[in-house]
Amino acid sequence: MTKASIARQLGNAIVAKNRNSGGWYGPHMAAASRAIQERIPLVDLVLEVRDARIPLSSEYEQLRNYSSTLKRIIVMNKMDLANRSQIKFLNFLQARVRELKRTEQHSSYTTTILLVGIPNVGKSALANSLHKIGRISAAEKGKLKNATVSPQPGETKDISSLKIGSHPNIYVLDTPGVLPPEILDADVCCKLALTGAIGNCLAGEKELSRYLLTILNLSDEYKKWAKLADPKNGIPVADHKAECSGNFEMDMKRKRQYPTDHTQDFIVNSVRKTLFETISSFDGNLDDERELARLVDAEISALQKVFQVPENVGVDAHDKVACKLLNLYRTGRLGHYTLDCIP
Repeated sequence: MTKASIARQLGNAIVAKNRNSGGWYGPHMAAASRAIQERIPLVDLVLEVRDARIPLSSEYEQLRNYSSTLKRIIVMNKMDLANRSQIKFLNFLQARVRELKRTEQHSSYTTTILLVGIPNVGKSALANSLHKIGRISAAEKGKLKNATVSPQPGETKDISSLKIGSHPNIYVLDTPGVLPPEILDADVCCKLALTGAIGNCLAGEKELSRYLLTILNLSDEYKKWAKLADPKNGIPVADHKAECSGNFEMDMKRKRQYPTDHTQDFIVNSVRKTLFETISSFDGNLDDERELARLVDAEISALQKVFQVPENVGVDAHDKVACKLLNLYRTGRLGHYTLDCIP
């Protein structure tokens, strides 16, 4: 199946499951949405955090209800996971705050910034980073707590306040991630699910892994992994260097100790190498849905061996491969992708 058809089927399934099961928009998210809406008119600045991999699909739709006079800065987070040729960094927050003070002649020396965004775009991590680098006196550091950071979407339940600067005093309000009650665009649903904004339970890890492999197969990212294989004998470069330096036995011992830890560098390199070789040796037509599906099947089978998933686990084998593959993608170990089409 083509990328578009996979996205359409997967996205429609997510939309249907969200309607039938209550989905992502539960009581906590509804309450958080109302609380954020009440605070937006009361703050000096709104900091909208988006995922740099999906800068359009990760828009915080609730802000559409406000006029163009809303003072807002859009921050592209997770930039290290996106395609570096299509992103820009925003680093002028304190200067912008001082500009607000000058233009509006505030009598108060305190500025409040509301941090908003969809789930899992890294709002709490950003708040903590700003908190750490902010100009806060040593006496204050011991009293101020950090925001709770979780890899799971929707884990931030309450609005918390963190001081991130002095002279002027700047406070950031970290808020829970909020999605619209319903998202009808199937393609957007797929991108949100793949990047972790929508939980795996609604999309299915197997379906997401096939979508991910389809994206990889139709991109040029895998070509960067050609250097991992020696053109003469196929030995990964890292292992070849280890052998030449006399550390081969130590390296092999390390591999035997952690054979199923998919996050280790030698396994990640094996995954990259295997995907490169599988795609490069494929002689089918990637414009044909059946041929593309055949390539994805071959990749999953090859990755089952790399991840050392036993054959006897049966139907669960694909689930285990999918879980590990998605983890490597979401942590940036499988390259950098911008999934939205940037004009």
